[in-house]
Amino acid sequence: MGWKTLDDMDFAGKRALVRVDINVPVEDGTVTDTTRIERIVPTVEDIQDKGGKVILMAHFGRPKGKVVPEMSLEIIAPAVADVLGLPVTWVNSDYADAVSEMQGDEVLLLENLRFNPGEEKNDEGFAKRLASLGDIYVNDAFSAAHRAHASTEAIARLLPACAGRLMAEELGALEKALGHPERPVVAVVGGAKVSTKLDLLGNLVGRVDHLVIGGGMANTFLAAQGINVGKSLCEHDLADTARDILKKAEAAGCEIILPRDIVVAREFRAGAANETLAPDACPDDAMILDAGPATVAYISEVLEQAKTLVWNGPLGAFEIEPFDAATNAAANKAAALSKAGRLTSVAGGGDTVAALNQAGAADDFTYISTAGGAFLEWMEGKTLPGVAALG
Repeated sequence: MGWKTLDDMDFAGKRALVRVDINVPVEDGTVTDTTRIERIVPTVEDIQDKGGKVILMAHFGRPKGKVVPEMSLEIIAPAVADVLGLPVTWVNSDYADAVSEMQGDEVLLLENLRFNPGEEKNDEGFAKRLASLGDIYVNDAFSAAHRAHASTEAIARLLPACAGRLMAEELGALEKALGHPERPVVAVVGGAKVSTKLDLLGNLVGRVDHLVIGGGMANTFLAAQGINVGKSLCEHDLADTARDILKKAEAAGCEIILPRDIVVAREFRAGAANETLAPDACPDDAMILDAGPATVAYISEVLEQAKTLVWNGPLGAFEIEPFDAATNAAANKAAALSKAGRLTSVAGGGDTVAALNQAGAADDFTYISTAGGAFLEWMEGKTLPGVAALG
C-alpha cells in the first residue's frame, strides 16, 4: 500500500483541503439520506483534533462545467453542519478571503467543483487555484477516484497528499479482498447484462477460485451452452464472449457457478405465478427471473469453505418478490459467516448495496463500498487515477 494516511501528516496550524463525496439525494431542497456525509466525519474530526483547519471540496450532480443553481452545494451545507455538529460556511467565490478569515472549528465548503470546466478536464490551472488555499491535500472520496479530475489527480501533485480515513478504510478492505486475499476466494457477479461487466469477468477468472454468475448475465451463459432460455433477458450476440470466459476460467482453475435450477414466470410482476425447473427446462413462453434453491444450497456450500468473498450484483430480479429469494438467501449466508469471523466479505455497486440492504444482510458484511464506478473499475483490475496520485 503505497499511499500516506492522516497519521503520516502534521496538521498543526495547517489548512487541509479535503476532497469528499457528499453527492447526496435531495428532494424539495432537503437532503433525504445523509449516509455519505456521515462517512466523512472521522476525517474532519481527526484533522481538527490534530490542530488543522478543514476546507471541504466536492461535486454535486453533473452540471458539466456550467453554473446550475439547483446543483449548488449551498443546498447541502446545512445538512453537513448538522451531521458534523460544526459551523459550516458555504463559499461561492472569494475562496482566498474566506480561508484567511476562518474561525475556530469552522469548516468551509467550497462551491460545486464541477461548475468550473477545469475540474473534469483535470486542468492544472484550476488545480493550482485550489491548491493555493491549503497546505495539505486529503482525498477522502474513493467513489471519485476513478476520475482524473483537478480535485482528485492534478492537485495531488501540487501539495503533500494523503488518504482520508474513509479512503484508507476502503482501500484497505479492497486490498484484503483481491490484492492479497486469504483463499479460497469467491466472487458473486450478478446483474442484467454481461456487456457491462466483460472487463470485470475477464479480470476475476484469473483472481478467484469460484465465480458465481447470476441475474440476466447467467441467462447469456446458459444460452451460450445451447440451453433454451425462453423469453428471458439474454444477450444472444455475446455467446462467443461467454464461451471465451468459460474457457479462460477453466484454464485458470476457476470454477464458474451457473444456476443449477431456475425460477421461471410468464410475467414480470410481484407475486407472479412461478415454478422451479432444471436449467434446461425453461418453457418458450417463460422468463428466468431467479436462481432456485438447489443453486443457493450449492453457493452456500462453497461459501462455507471460502475465506474471502467479493460481491457485485444480485442473483435474480431482486426488486420484486418472490424473485429476491436467491439473492436474500445467499446474502444472509455470507452475512452469517462474516459475523462469525469465518469470511471476509466486501460488496459494492449500486444495485448490490440496495439488494443487501433489502435482504437485511448489509450490516454483517465486512465492508460495503458505496462507490459505484470506482468499485467496479477496481474489481476490473484498473488503475484508479485518484489512488495512483497519492502514491
